[in-house]
Amino acid sequence: MQHALYRAAKADPGRRFHALMDKVSRRDVLWRGWVAVRRNNGAPGIDQTTLEEVEEYGVDRLLDELAVELKAGSYRPLPARRVFIPKPGTLEQRPLSIPSVRDRIVQAAWKLVAEPVFEADFLPCSFGFRPRRGAHDALQVLIDESWQGRNWVVETDIANCFEAIPIEKLIQAVEERICDQPFLKLLRVMLRAGVMEEGGFPPEGGHQFVVLCGECHGS
Repeated sequence: MQHALYRAAKADPGRRFHALMDKVSRRDVLWRGWVAVRRNNGAPGIDQTTLEEVEEYGVDRLLDELAVELKAGSYRPLPARRVFIPKPGTLEQRPLSIPSVRDRIVQAAWKLVAEPVFEADFLPCSFGFRPRRGAHDALQVLIDESWQGRNWVVETDIANCFEAIPIEKLIQAVEERICDQPFLKLLRVMLRAGVMEEGGFPPEGGHQFVVLCGECHGS
């Protein structure tokens, strides 16, 4: 499925994809989503349901329930649980949003379908949050460029990057490649699920941005 989507996107940069939502609710796609979530071995969300409890409940049973909700359009994610972790090299703390296990499975399934479409558009010089690419690949490019006589490295950082991204502008960018409305609706509800901090929503309203195209979740 992913290879077919990638080839189609690569062959026609102007193509807008439809009929994607049915792929998210496929049992094999949801299963791959579960495998990715289980491999990451993350903490529970606000429902306090652990990976082990999901396995005790029955993975197949949970995936069947998610498939029914996704096909019916009744799936609604829970707010993510916000925690703060130390920021390396500083006294600051970085906010981290942890969705529930079931929501992480759906996010992973959505990513499996959307990723090959957008992967076809990325430039070779882009390395962040892409499959089979990482920091070591980017470092090798720097080494190769230095041997070519390049002398400068420019480092930039966007403060509160994910919180600064306007959701509607992001949706508009996604719509340049995808026109499946149920698929886009699912993206909206995931992005607007919000966060809960110490049992309640943060004062600013709990705006959250979940990194769907990477292996981590940020806010």
